[in-house]
Amino acid sequence: MSGERILVIEDEARIAQFVERGLIYEGYRVNVARDGQTGLVIARDNPPDLVILDWMLPGLDGLEVCKRLRAASDVPILMLTAKDDVKDRVTGLDAGADDYLVKPFSVDELMARVRALFRRSAPTSRPEILRFGDLTLDTGTHRAFRGDRAIDLTAKEYELLELFMRNPRQVLTRDVIFDRVWGYDFGGESNIIEVYVRYLRQKTEGESETRLVHTVRGVGYVLREE
Repeated sequence: MSGERILVIEDEARIAQFVERGLIYEGYRVNVARDGQTGLVIARDNPPDLVILDWMLPGLDGLEVCKRLRAASDVPILMLTAKDDVKDRVTGLDAGADDYLVKPFSVDELMARVRALFRRSAPTSRPEILRFGDLTLDTGTHRAFRGDRAIDLTAKEYELLELFMRNPRQVLTRDVIFDRVWGYDFGGESNIIEVYVRYLRQKTEGESETRLVHTVRGVGYVLREE
């Protein structure tokens, strides 16, 4: 359970309840405000870790609330709105929102956006050298080596390899990999994980080098030595 506190500012009772239930189910602590002024008071008295903010609020609208929240803190703000024109999205982002979700939306997409915002707002850790067997990964330079052999990785290959190296000998399910590397599930029919695991194997398994990324059939993948 995550335990982060999320403030939902939404005047439509049905949507507010839908969002609140989804967040609580995922382990978040939730406060709900039905208007902008109340939302600002809650944010001041009980600072949230993230704000989900509707654009079309009675009285003080979402844009003004967003500007005031941003003036007071760097809390991540996800704006909800029925406005889907590019200029409207730009207006919301310029007001200080970090992301923008157009109504109607699914709970899965909402949760993916929330997780992505928490990842982006997390403090950047100090660079370190990750090692497993003769495989080395420098998180500062994003360079990888198998012994003395340099391995050239794309951004997604690096993210996937870092995930494996931070969780050695642990079986990582498809859901976990989708969430940690791509931010959300592409759907049960997507083979994108298989594709990137194949890329990693091609790059980390040179001539006479043993396999390190193994398939656990029906479950996922694991970094381990044979």
